[in-house]
Amino acid sequence: MILKTASVLAFERKLDPSDALFFSGRWDARSSGSSWSPVNIKPKSVRGTISNRLKAKDQDPAKLDAAIESPNLQTVDVAALPADDDTLKVSFTLRVLAGTGKPSACNDTDYQTKLTDTVKAYVEANGFTELARRYASNLANGRFLWRNRIGAEQVEVRVAHLVNGIAENTWVFDALALSLRNFGVSTQAQNDLETLAGLVANGLAGTLHVLLHVTAYVRLGAGQEVFPSQELILDRGRGDKSKTLYQVDNIAGMHSQKIGNALRTIDTWYEGADAIDPIAVEPYGSVTTLGKAYRQPKQKLDFYNLLDNWIVNDKVPPLEQQHFVMAILIRGGVFGEAG
Repeated sequence: MILKTASVLAFERKLDPSDALFFSGRWDARSSGSSWSPVNIKPKSVRGTISNRLKAKDQDPAKLDAAIESPNLQTVDVAALPADDDTLKVSFTLRVLAGTGKPSACNDTDYQTKLTDTVKAYVEANGFTELARRYASNLANGRFLWRNRIGAEQVEVRVAHLVNGIAENTWVFDALALSLRNFGVSTQAQNDLETLAGLVANGLAGTLHVLLHVTAYVRLGAGQEVFPSQELILDRGRGDKSKTLYQVDNIAGMHSQKIGNALRTIDTWYEGADAIDPIAVEPYGSVTTLGKAYRQPKQKLDFYNLLDNWIVNDKVPPLEQQHFVMAILIRGGVFGEAG
């Protein structure tokens, strides 16, 4: 019997973050972070200037002067620390789930059996050590803070393992001492990071229930602007705000999807990775901000080529590409063969 890729094939994500919430306080009061005030989102009306690139037909001096006389009036959402607070607190939880490689939907029993056996062989040979180390690094280095990390004077990340709602262990990291470009760590953070990575690996393997509470303290400066997620509103009416920020119960927040994207930014196995930062694990290595896919099908290093060759054709990929395939399965998604 010839094995074929299942036409229905889906996986649930195994790293499951919550939305992150924003609070404000003083850096020297981090020990009382539970009493910090929520960061609120407020509208601001601004009078912008014409600064976009003009078409050749609009570069006539008279036309430009006329455009400048009609300023760019807009209302936007903003979020900022209060004038007497210098530190942003970002808090979220993360569940690490077992069952990597077990489809949530599959309409081909033979394919599912071969997939399960393949994943089992990978885990027996490698465990989740390498992937867990990278996920743990992205917690410790504060990559999930995105723009809020840039230019910060100090960043402290605290990761607590919750058991029955109580913190059993807590690790504290100096995020700015850890690189965003590679996953090597300083000697000072090595032991804590290895312990945290071991916990994540146990969660993925299903040998331990893992729920983490992650809190980052970012010293930005009193009154400084902070950056929650921006809402995507496709149908804006005339007079609507031109930028709408995300909030949960009137507290500024960050989408769980954005947190998840940061945590899975571990792909350094694509061609040309030495000259570029790690990218998020995506089937085609897509980076929307750069408008580029770093894993083109013609290179045979995209997820679908690697998976089909491994499962259907028994062509085992190099170890680093095996890590990539497993990271995609942890990411989750719908991967059935198109009809």
